[in-house]
Amino acid sequence: MLINDFSGPHQNPFKSFLMGGFECADHLNAFGNRVDLFHASGHDRYLEEDFDQLNGLGIQTVREGIRWSHVETQHYQYDWSVVEQIVEVSQRKNIQVIWDICHFGFPDDLTPLHPMFARRFSHLCRAFVTKYRSLVPHGPLIVTPINEVSFLSWLGGDVRGTSPYCVGQGWEVKYSLMKAYIEGIEMMKEVDPSIRILVTEPLISIVTSNPANILSLAEAQKKHLEQFQVHDILTGAMCPELRGKPEYLDIIGVNYYYNNQWFNETHEFLPWAEEPAHPYYRTLHSLIQSVFKRYGRPVIISETSHPKEDRAKWIHSITKECISLLEAEIPLLGCCIYPVVDRPDWDDLDEWHHSGLYDIFNTNSLERVPNIDSIIAISKFMKHIKAVQSITDKFYDRNSGLNVG
Repeated sequence: MLINDFSGPHQNPFKSFLMGGFECADHLNAFGNRVDLFHASGHDRYLEEDFDQLNGLGIQTVREGIRWSHVETQHYQYDWSVVEQIVEVSQRKNIQVIWDICHFGFPDDLTPLHPMFARRFSHLCRAFVTKYRSLVPHGPLIVTPINEVSFLSWLGGDVRGTSPYCVGQGWEVKYSLMKAYIEGIEMMKEVDPSIRILVTEPLISIVTSNPANILSLAEAQKKHLEQFQVHDILTGAMCPELRGKPEYLDIIGVNYYYNNQWFNETHEFLPWAEEPAHPYYRTLHSLIQSVFKRYGRPVIISETSHPKEDRAKWIHSITKECISLLEAEIPLLGCCIYPVVDRPDWDDLDEWHHSGLYDIFNTNSLERVPNIDSIIAISKFMKHIKAVQSITDKFYDRNSGLNVG
């Protein structure tokens, strides 16, 4: 376990406990086609209105991505025009942005296995921080260098779902991504040593369907613990040649969805809504508590949502888990609904997930239609979190910017 210092001057860097995320994937999908969900969801068209909607809900912290494939138009030459627009509008609307440098996606000429991948990525990171600080000289800057390294490694390294379209090379892809991740942090900290790193990885539970078999138990536990390889590489506990340091594991973000728990042997998902609960289903509280005990770092739920009719029910469930964690004095700093606005599927852009607070039914106008049940659930979420706000005050100075609505 790392020292439980919460980094820096014991300050919560987030404007609001409840956060929202906008889909920004720009990768090559399973068919080799470039996707751009920032554009496909209309966030470029509705940027100001989207931020106004969030302000109306009391959400003042959002996740956005720079979209590497759009920014690096030529080697080491960058087009920051859209990033500048997001910065300008967010500053004017009093919205705090958490920036993904690489959500999913790289320029056409790069894959994580390319020998220049880490160098290109680290220079992009340095250029981004330099540009951002030229626009916003003061205040916290929170960055996720690469979102969901574990998932991206599996998707591109094991099941040919994106570049580099490999099978059986998940570890090689992960190692290369982490080399770039750490070199990117080093470059960013040269420009701005105060930068905060939000590490966003899937939070999962893998169990065996045959607990009486000790080999099955061991294999399931091995698979379960692989989710922490990214964290251990960042701290330097694993692959120290990549130059990880404990302080690089700054704030832990957990991306948690309804299908994040499964049987190792069959990959069958454990049901989340059964009453009583499935005997092998673990509460989100217990999973986050395990992460906190392992690393001693503050945590946010950096992505969570549910598609279609169970959206509000899922939000109610997450609300209960957040309250339980706060009452147990686990330093949970926030919860991000991801995505806030509807998105199409990566591999079938005609299929919309309807997992956000706002639906899109007209794919020409991309008009946002509130999902009333979800909006009501979010309102209740805010009220419940306000009621336990004093618990979060035990960890952080109220002047640090913590605001739950």
